[in-house]
Amino acid sequence: MSKLIITLLTTITVLMSSLAHAYIGPGMSGGVIAATLGIIIAIFAGLFGVLYYPIKRFVKNRKRKNATHEKK
Repeated sequence: MSKLIITLLTTITVLMSSLAHAYIGPGMSGGVIAATLGIIIAIFAGLFGVLYYPIKRFVKNRKRKNATHEKK
């Protein structure tokens, strides 16, 4: 019974709460921007790291094949 009362009171409190008019300073927003950019750059760096070696090897093998065909 007490769990039901606690659940009902919590639900009523959440539903009746008003918006908080809070100030987020420039330090906090700067940190959010830096973290977001860091995550985006890390994703692109990871993709570049994974894709760079196979593409480099393909281009190198292609140049080597073209060089051997020109010698013949």
